[in-house]
Amino acid sequence: MLIVIAPVLLFTSCKNDKKVAVNKDVYYTCSMHPQINEPKPGKCPICGMNLIQVQKSKAPKSDELLLSEQQIQLGNIVVDTIGKGVIGSETVLTATLNYDQQKLTSVSSRVMGRVDKLYHKNIGDYIKKGEPLMEVYSEELNNAKQEYLAALESRKILDNSLIDFDQVIKSAKTKLLLWGMSEAQINALSTSSKAKLTTTVFSNQSGYITELNVQEGEYVSEGGLIVQLADLSTLWVEAQVYTSQYSQINGNGSVTVQLPDIGKEISGKLEFVNPEISPDKRLNLIRITIPNQGNQLRPGMSAYVVLKGGQRNVLSLPMDAVIRDAKGATVWVQTSKNTFKNKMVTVGMESGDRIEITYGLTQGEAVVTRGAYLINSEYIFRIGSSPMAGMKM
Repeated sequence: MLIVIAPVLLFTSCKNDKKVAVNKDVYYTCSMHPQINEPKPGKCPICGMNLIQVQKSKAPKSDELLLSEQQIQLGNIVVDTIGKGVIGSETVLTATLNYDQQKLTSVSSRVMGRVDKLYHKNIGDYIKKGEPLMEVYSEELNNAKQEYLAALESRKILDNSLIDFDQVIKSAKTKLLLWGMSEAQINALSTSSKAKLTTTVFSNQSGYITELNVQEGEYVSEGGLIVQLADLSTLWVEAQVYTSQYSQINGNGSVTVQLPDIGKEISGKLEFVNPEISPDKRLNLIRITIPNQGNQLRPGMSAYVVLKGGQRNVLSLPMDAVIRDAKGATVWVQTSKNTFKNKMVTVGMESGDRIEITYGLTQGEAVVTRGAYLINSEYIFRIGSSPMAGMKM
């Protein structure tokens, strides 16, 4: 019985070992794991799903990426054709508010003397025009007062025909005026006929004290600075520009100053571009003058300057469509159904959520406008390197 059965089993075994014909024009992959490449149908070794058949003629090239319908849906990948549209250049700069240097006033002493009293002792105090600044004791000024009083008294006693006392009085009064006394002070002096030891110095301008150079008991020289006053009705907005951004500055373009501290925007005009570039930092300075209504703004506040240039009709894409790193910028284009390829591009102006494409794409190409970073990550996961590796423009 065993002799009869053995040939039958041997025949059956040989029949089962007959090789299944393999179609070399197709391969089998997983819709969730496209890196799987099997010569025959079966289950995905990763997730256990049935493998799907793919024609090798339709297989993606080595520099392309094939995604399944499920991956495209889950990744919310959107493709759109690139076209021309109007875009304007926009440059945002970090800036700081500063005093309007044209509205800074220095109040100086016209005589040498000792400061006996200061009426304003703090930086930031506001002084109105005509308010007293200090009491000063000056030997020279006191002597000039006595000369003026002596001339007035002589005119009363002596004959004016012998000496022109009017001219003497006028000369003495002129000296007092030049040394800082006002008409009201001189009139009070002539009425009382008695000179005080100290003289009040009044402010000839209004403003906030930005510098205070004297203290009580100190001596001030002739021409010495007492205080510096700032008129804050207008302020300067100063921003630094890198030399690489210099070409984007349009002297005739509109300027918007954003003030985050008070949540306000003010339109202005670019008034000054420093012709000198800092050699160390390669920076340039620009300035905009803005009104300070209600004195809400203060020097030292931070601001943003938005410079808008002319508009052009150019190829443009949403910002999220462009992947940028230290090597350059790339986009993902669709070459066929569910198949994508990475392309290096050159970018230009940026405005809002749009960016100009100056080189690398042609009008009508299908570009991934949403989900580009997900495709990029999937490519790196499968291939093990960035799609930009070895790329050249």
